[in-house]
Amino acid sequence: MSISRQNLSVIIVSYISGEVIHNCIKSIPKDIQIIVVDNSGDHKFKFDIEKRYDNIKCILSPENLGMGAGNNLGLKHTNTDYVLILNPDVILENNTIDELINASNKIDLFGIIAPIINSDKNMNFKLFDKNKINIDNSKPFLVKSVDGFAMLLNVKKINQIDKFKNFNFFDENIFLYLENDDLCKRLIDSNVNIYVAPKSKINHLGGKAVDKNFSDTIELSRNWHWIWSKFYYQKKHSGYFTALIDGFPSFLSAILKYILYLITLNSKKRSIYLYRAMGYLNAAIGRKSFHRPNIKI
Repeated sequence: MSISRQNLSVIIVSYISGEVIHNCIKSIPKDIQIIVVDNSGDHKFKFDIEKRYDNIKCILSPENLGMGAGNNLGLKHTNTDYVLILNPDVILENNTIDELINASNKIDLFGIIAPIINSDKNMNFKLFDKNKINIDNSKPFLVKSVDGFAMLLNVKKINQIDKFKNFNFFDENIFLYLENDDLCKRLIDSNVNIYVAPKSKINHLGGKAVDKNFSDTIELSRNWHWIWSKFYYQKKHSGYFTALIDGFPSFLSAILKYILYLITLNSKKRSIYLYRAMGYLNAAIGRKSFHRPNIKI
């Protein structure tokens, strides 16, 4: 079965994203069903967004689940064969969906197909061979992984694989960062292909998914989780000692910078590197990804 707008839905996981999510929603064709999973449990947000848009169902999560578990929750509420995962700070272009559909018709089978970020500086995918960067922009190409802010899942295909059944797509031990890399690796290990559709373009604001009033708190949380998730991912796929050794330089650097900014009385920078160090330490002693941003709405 090929992709069509009738068997495609969109999932957006939000967390205090009122400033940016509307531009994302407005860029999605109105005949496509959208599920918003709101991790802040904001009843007013749910009421307002469902009243404003006819094609949206908003699910309030019981707690701040993070990206992976939030997407899994959204997947359980879909009934389409294909689901486009988007971050709230992604904006589609006019033909993004149509080009994804066209690209899917040029390949036999896929687990994920992703649009490409409209940027000369960044790529939203990783190649199997980093040295091979010559890409034919006229057709989809195979990749090792894609970034999680925009990825179209072949739900029917993935759900047929034992380890992914019952919409257990994303590893819920990961709160933030690398949940997409983990999904991609497990799909590749299951001999399922991942593609990028180079004619399908998106714009990504990057780090703007949460309202800017809470940027300092969110920045600390991001630093904690980035280091924790890197350690967890390495431990899961390469073993504990590989994770310990590979992460130690970042940990040592964080400690040294923490001391530097402690001496120079730069409290903001000091906190950032403290949170990085704590992310590594908590992962190293096997603690769960427990840290959550301290935000009350």
